[in-house]
Amino acid sequence: MQPVNLFMLATRQAEWLSARQTSVAGNIANANTPGYKAVDVEPFEKVLSRSVSTLAATHATHFGAKAGEVSFRNREDDRTTATLPSKNTVVLEQELIKAGEVRRSFEMNTAIVKAFHRMMLMSVKG
Repeated sequence: MQPVNLFMLATRQAEWLSARQTSVAGNIANANTPGYKAVDVEPFEKVLSRSVSTLAATHATHFGAKAGEVSFRNREDDRTTATLPSKNTVVLEQELIKAGEVRRSFEMNTAIVKAFHRMMLMSVKG
């Protein structure tokens, strides 16, 4: 039996979400700081694509790719950054949207891990 990489993937995403939550909180905290430039982490798809060796398609129809290949779509942020009169680039509405996305992603990550863990326990119990 091969090791289950779902838990490793969920851990990596939780770490990324934690870093993103930190950057969003820092942006919100510095919303009134003159000259502060808003920061964000790179998309999780890019982080995951660097470690694509941990995921591999075992069947030709998995991931919609050929066996052994995994492709991820890079989602470009379509929101533009505005520069305020104080030369600050933090837009609170965008940061609050990002904070909501992080919260929902944490909840989904937790729900998936919980369901997978329950499934594994059921298969072990028989």
